[in-house]
Amino acid sequence: MRLVISAALALGLAAPSLAAAQGAAAPNANALGGTAIPGLCMISTQVVAGNSKVGQAATARLQELQRQAQAEVNAEKTPLDAEIKALPGQKASMKPAEFQAKQQALSNRAQALQQKANVRSAQIEVAREKALGRISAEAQSVIAAVYKAHGCGLLVDRNSVLGGNMSNDLTPGVIQGLDAKISTMTFDLEPLPAPAAR
Repeated sequence: MRLVISAALALGLAAPSLAAAQGAAAPNANALGGTAIPGLCMISTQVVAGNSKVGQAATARLQELQRQAQAEVNAEKTPLDAEIKALPGQKASMKPAEFQAKQQALSNRAQALQQKANVRSAQIEVAREKALGRISAEAQSVIAAVYKAHGCGLLVDRNSVLGGNMSNDLTPGVIQGLDAKISTMTFDLEPLPAPAAR
């Protein structure tokens, strides 16, 4: 039996970051022009989360948590890889049962390390979701104030607008208001929820 370490140990820790939300830029709807519809406003909450100071702080913290988790796993993976690579050369000097036991022990360690990588990845994802939830909660009062100031009667997702006059886009005003309200946040890895009882 040949021991193989999963390529996933290179770590699938790359949890989606808040920075990915920045890619949701405004559609090129201004090319169609048209008259602004009174009371109809739009917002891109993805851009608010990605471009606000607090969103950028959360993204930086998530990246830091990812680097720490990667370093933690690599600290175990590097010596484990060396042992796995050296094992075939030791086969001649070992009894078959001893070789098989060593092979099984290395396989168990590799599985445990893969499990640790999966747990860290899941913890980072939970932290990301909680950070987005906090940003969203902080933004609600700002969105309401900007909405009222613009005399809006209906608010739609800017990312679903195919064309038209974009002058009633609240996104820049909400980012400005959110930046004035909160500019940073700190958080750590989140514990995973307990598995549901069957």
